[in-house]
Amino acid sequence: MTVETKKETLGFQTEVKQLLHLMIHSLYSNKEIFLRELISNASDAADKLRFEALSNADLYEGDSDLKVRVSYDKEAKTVTISDNGIGMTREEVIENLGTIAKSGTAHFLKSLTGDQQKDAQLIGQFGVGFYSAFIVADKVTLTTRRAGDQAAVCWESEGEGEFTIEEVEKAARGTEVTLHLKPEETDFADGYRLRSVIRKYSDHIAIPVVMKEEAAAPTGDEEKDQEKAKEEPKDEVINTAKAMWTRPRTEISDEEYKEFYKHISHDFGEPLAWSHNKVEGKLDYTSLLYIPTNPPFDMWNREVQHGLKLYVQRVYIMDEAEQFLPLYLRFVKGVLDTNDLPLNVSREILQKDSKIDSIRSALTKRVLDMLEKLAKKDAEKYATFWKAFGQVLKEGPAEDFTNREKIAKLLRFSTTHTNKAEQDQSLEDYVSRMKEGQDKIYFITGESFNAASNSPHLEVFRKKGLEVLILHDRIDEWLMQQLGEFDGKQLVDVAKGELDLGKLDTEEEKKVHEEVAKEKADLVEKVKEALGDKVAEVRISHRLTDSPACLVVGQYDMGAQMRRVLEAAGQAVPEIKPTFEINPDHPLVEKLHNEADVDRFNDLTEVLFDQANLAAGGHLDDPAQYVHKLNKLLLELSN
Repeated sequence: MTVETKKETLGFQTEVKQLLHLMIHSLYSNKEIFLRELISNASDAADKLRFEALSNADLYEGDSDLKVRVSYDKEAKTVTISDNGIGMTREEVIENLGTIAKSGTAHFLKSLTGDQQKDAQLIGQFGVGFYSAFIVADKVTLTTRRAGDQAAVCWESEGEGEFTIEEVEKAARGTEVTLHLKPEETDFADGYRLRSVIRKYSDHIAIPVVMKEEAAAPTGDEEKDQEKAKEEPKDEVINTAKAMWTRPRTEISDEEYKEFYKHISHDFGEPLAWSHNKVEGKLDYTSLLYIPTNPPFDMWNREVQHGLKLYVQRVYIMDEAEQFLPLYLRFVKGVLDTNDLPLNVSREILQKDSKIDSIRSALTKRVLDMLEKLAKKDAEKYATFWKAFGQVLKEGPAEDFTNREKIAKLLRFSTTHTNKAEQDQSLEDYVSRMKEGQDKIYFITGESFNAASNSPHLEVFRKKGLEVLILHDRIDEWLMQQLGEFDGKQLVDVAKGELDLGKLDTEEEKKVHEEVAKEKADLVEKVKEALGDKVAEVRISHRLTDSPACLVVGQYDMGAQMRRVLEAAGQAVPEIKPTFEINPDHPLVEKLHNEADVDRFNDLTEVLFDQANLAAGGHLDDPAQYVHKLNKLLLELSN
C-alpha cells in the first residue's frame, strides 16, 4: 500500500524553543545522558504496550518479544534507538514533541540562571528528556506507528524554531529515533562507546537493550573470514534486562540505585536517599522508594497527578498511582510491584481495595522512617531535603492523624534561640532547652522572618530568656492549629489571647501587674472610648517591655498570617476586633495618660493603634489619615 504523503511544517511552542536552546548549552558537560533518556522513553513505551495488551492482545501484532535496539552508522554519522512498544499517533507526536503542556513552565524558565551546572539540575527536574537528543545531534528524525493503527508518521527537526511532520509507511509498530550527529560528536557512532554508555546508565532497564554483535577481527584464514563476513550479525543483549527492584539489595550498587532513580523520574540529579524493601506474608509486594534532592516544578499543584510507578506481577500498570502514599508525600518517587492485585487493575479498584490501605500505611511509615534516619545520620542532607520539601511535609499533620507525632518530629523551624531565618531546629530541640517550670511551647507567626522576630509580642519572652518558634511560612498558622501539642505540651501563639506564663511569672510579678492594671483603669477606659468599635477590649499589657502598644486577637480567632493567605486566595474572612494592649511604662503611654486635651488624646491613641496594627502585619484602612495625624503630632512636639 502506498501512502500519499503530505509534509507539514509546524512551529515549536515558544517554551520549547527556549528549552532546546538551554539544554543544548547547559548539558554539554554530560552529553552521554541523551542515550539514557531515549532508552528510558523506549522502555516506557514497551511497558505501556504490555499494559494495553492485557485487554487487547491483538496490539502485539504477532510480536510480543519487546526490546529496545540501538544501532549506528559510521559513514552516515548516525545513531538510532528503536523500540517495538506502543508507538504514537500523529496527534500524540505533535503534543509530546511540539509543546510542553506542564504547569510551572513559565516559573521554570524564569528560574534559569545562566549557570550551566545549576540549569542542568533544573532542566532535569522539569523532565524533558527527549530534547536531550539535540545535545549531540544537529537533526533528529523520529518515525513512529501506534500499535493497532495503520498510519505512521515521521517527525523531523533541527532543534531550531520548527519541525516537519508527514505520513509515511512503517511495517512494524513502535518508534525509531535517528540522531544525525554533529561533526564534533561523531565518536558516538561507535559500538564500543555505545555499549559502555548503555551499561553505565541503562543496565537496570527491565527489557533487553540489544545491539548487533561487532564484526570479529580477521583470523588470517581468508576462506573462514569470507564465510564469517556473509553471516548476519547476531543480536547481543547489552543490559541486565531484569527489573532492578526484583534483585536482592546485596547485588545492587549505589550507582545502580541512582541511575534507576534517574530512569523513573527523568531527573538528571541524584536522590538524597532511598529504601528498597520486599514484604512477604499477609501482603506480597516490593517497593523501591526515593527522596529526590530537588522539587519538581508542579509540586505545589495539588491537582496534578503524583504517585508511584505501579507494577502488578512485574507488569507495568500506571505511572502515577497516587493511592499508595498520602498527598503530603507527593514528592516521593519510586516503584511498587505487588502480587496482591489483579492484572486488570483499574483506578476504581485501587480506590476500593482494602489491601491498598494496608500497603499505603506501610509505605507511609517507611518514608517517614527513611526521613527520620536521614535527619539523625546526615543533618546536611536533611537540611537540603527540608529546604526543598519542608512546606509540603507541613501539610502532613492535617492529612495524617495516625502519624501526626512522627511527622511533628521531622518538622524544622527558626527560633529566637538561633535568631536566623534558616529552619533548622526541631520541636525536640526546643523541648530540650525549655526553662524549668515551662509547660508550653511558644510560637509566633509572621509574613517574614524579620517581621515575626521583631514583633513586640516577643519582648517579655526575650526579657525572661524564653525561646519562641519563629514561623514565617504561609502554612505555619494552619499547621500549628492542626498539631495542637507536642510531647504533651500545648503549642501557644504568643500573639493570641491573654498571656499566661504560669510558673514562669513570680508571685511578685503577678501582684505588680494586678496593681498597675487597677491604677491605669481610667486610662484603659478612655482609650477604649477613643477607639470605639475598632477594638473588642483594651487592657494593660503583660507582654510588652519596649513597645508602647500591640494588638492581640482571641485565642481561637484567625491570625494575621492566615487572613492574608485566605484573602490572597480570594476567600472571604470574618471580621475580627482585636484587643489593644498598652504598655504603662512606655513614655508615650505616660504622655497619653497625662494628656488633658481630648482631641490630642484621641489622635495619639489612634496613632498608637495604627502603629500596633502595622507591627502586627496589618493594613491601615486610611493610611493618609494616619500620616496626617502623625505629622500633626510631630509638629506639636517640635514647637
